This record gives sequence, C-alpha cells and structure tokens, in this order.
Amino acid sequence: MTEAKAILRYSRVSPRKVKRVIDTIRGKKAGDAMISLRFLPHGPAKTVAKLLKSAMANAEQKKVADPDSMKISKVVVGQGPVMKRMMARAMGRANIIKKRTSHITLILEESEKLKVIPKHRDNS
Repeated sequence: MTEAKAILRYSRVSPRKVKRVIDTIRGKKAGDAMISLRFLPHGPAKTVAKLLKSAMANAEQKKVADPDSMKISKVVVGQGPVMKRMMARAMGRANIIKKRTSHITLILEESEKLKVIPKHRDNS
C-alpha cells in the first residue's frame, strides 16, 4: 500500500478548532474533501485545504496514484507549544492569554478497489 503524507507544524490555530474541521473530511476521497473544505465556514478549513493540496502534490510527485482518487486514511492534530502573553487588568493585576499552536498530519492512501468475492460452490 503506497501513501503520500503532508505535515504542518506550529500552525497558529487551536487544535480544538482544527479537530472540528478534520472530523468532517476523515475517510473521504481527496477530491471530495477538497470540495467540502472549500464551503466550510470555519477558519481552519483554509489551512487544512492547503495541507491537503500539499499531500496531493506529494502523491503526484512520488507517482503513487491519481491524487484525486486517493483516500484520506489518517488525519491527526496534536497540540504544539503554547505562547503565553500577559494582559493588564484593573488594580495592577494581570491575565494570562494562551496562544495555542497545533501540529497537523495528513496521510493519503490509494483507495481500495471493490474486490469481487467468488461465490462458494457446494458440490453436493
């Protein structure tokens, strides 16, 4: 089984927001996922679409298969480092603002052809 992979690290979007997007495309064909990402209203959809396009380009360069017919076999999002910032509040206090980052991994795989299973003949 041949596969093509693309990894985006240190993306400046929260993993929780990315997870909402990748759950909609998991298991779809790459071409169908690209269309659905184009019409999603969520912000990280544009980032995930660029990552999917990169994985499709990697598949084309490796001459694995037709990128549009490949299936998204695995999409994983993990938390990256958190940048901490301070925001001044009343009476000399401060709040911590956490700017989260995420690492996204997308793996494309050749879609399985429908296998025809021969019927079992009973010789009785």
